[in-house]
Amino acid sequence: MNVTFFGATREVTGSCFLVQTGHWRILVDCGLIQGSREHERHNRAPFPFSPRDLDAVVLTHAHLDHSGRLPLLVKQGFDGPIFTQRATVDLCAIMLEDAAYLQEREAEWENRKRKNPQQREIEPLYDTDDARRTLKSFVPLEYRTPTEILGGVVLTLRDAGHILGSSIAELSLRDGNSSRTVVFTGDLGHRDAPILCDPEPVDKADLVVMESTYGDRLHRPWNETWAEIGEIVRRADSGRGNILVPAFAVGRTQELLYTFHQHFDEWKLGKWQIFLDSPLAIQATEVYARHDKLYDVDARRWQARGAQPFHLPNLKISRSTEDSMRINEIDSGAIIIAGSGMCTGGRIRYHLKYNLWRESAHVMIIGFQAAGTLGRALVDGARHVHLWGEEVEVKAHIHTIGGLSAHADQDGLVQWYGRIKGHPPVVLVHGEPQAMDTLQQRLQATFHSPVTAASFMQVVPL
Repeated sequence: MNVTFFGATREVTGSCFLVQTGHWRILVDCGLIQGSREHERHNRAPFPFSPRDLDAVVLTHAHLDHSGRLPLLVKQGFDGPIFTQRATVDLCAIMLEDAAYLQEREAEWENRKRKNPQQREIEPLYDTDDARRTLKSFVPLEYRTPTEILGGVVLTLRDAGHILGSSIAELSLRDGNSSRTVVFTGDLGHRDAPILCDPEPVDKADLVVMESTYGDRLHRPWNETWAEIGEIVRRADSGRGNILVPAFAVGRTQELLYTFHQHFDEWKLGKWQIFLDSPLAIQATEVYARHDKLYDVDARRWQARGAQPFHLPNLKISRSTEDSMRINEIDSGAIIIAGSGMCTGGRIRYHLKYNLWRESAHVMIIGFQAAGTLGRALVDGARHVHLWGEEVEVKAHIHTIGGLSAHADQDGLVQWYGRIKGHPPVVLVHGEPQAMDTLQQRLQATFHSPVTAASFMQVVPL
């Protein structure tokens, strides 16, 4: 029995891990590689295993860096079941079709730009038919319900507290007289985050495959984060500017709307026009509303008193392209929540083009920004960026709200791992090198556990 690491090794995106026993081959996650165009080209590289030979897939959650290559897997011959939490099935139903649509558009755009008729047209990575075929393979599971997914393989999902339906995947493997338990954290959530429950503990394991996104830093306390956002709103109001929020459609957008609802009067949000300008985020918010049984105690109590967590009296839903374009006529008093979260695509790029050059504008960065993305360039202080073929000077105020992260910080990761009996070996994934190395050192110093950082195609025996 072993685990082979095919993604999220010394980088944050592209999670993909293969578990093998004497009888079975089980893939855990199959995510898109995201970042610069150079990074994204790796999505077209052949899988380093045969999709046809896989017996099953386990998906930890719906974010595309964990789920986004599943349609490609199906396109190339995988026809087995995909096991995941029930809410993740509903989120993937919208996210994978949206991803396929974007792949089709990107291929069309690239083919239009090609002037040499001898050049072969490129195909999309996968299309909407591939995405729809993939959705038929999903098998919904509930949390804390051990399920034998293959002979001698029992899967138990636990709430990871990262986004709705996010899971810690516990695989109990039996092969002859040998039995092992390997735990994949997926993405562990930030304790006390709005709406969601805290990451559940795991009792025991023989190996833990653990994310390390924020393994080298600590988040600000929640009260300081709320104060910081309130101050940005006040400053933007005083300077008569707009606030742009590049937001991940699933998770961050819903947390932000919930937070706006809770601080509506305190932050004087009633004087603003608030736009949710992302068709995908609108659909994801509807999924969140349907799965209210997964909320934490505070959100359920609040809802029981008649509150609608994602409804604001001045929230304007922008479904069409025309709705989105009209927002750019507003030069002050608008809070614009739009995807994508790393500014790599979506409607936020248009709003940045119309606002980045304004000294009165503010941009709130509220999530992780991978190397090579436009969002990362803004966080790193770029004074000029390119949007739609034009150079745009950055005069807007750029704010990085690290405390709103959906990922556990270093303390959160260490505390979660510390509750596992015997402190088993750890393999770190889903982190940039500095974050991995820092977390590795702390885990070793605190628990004297064997901790390694995964390398590409590394095989770890169980």
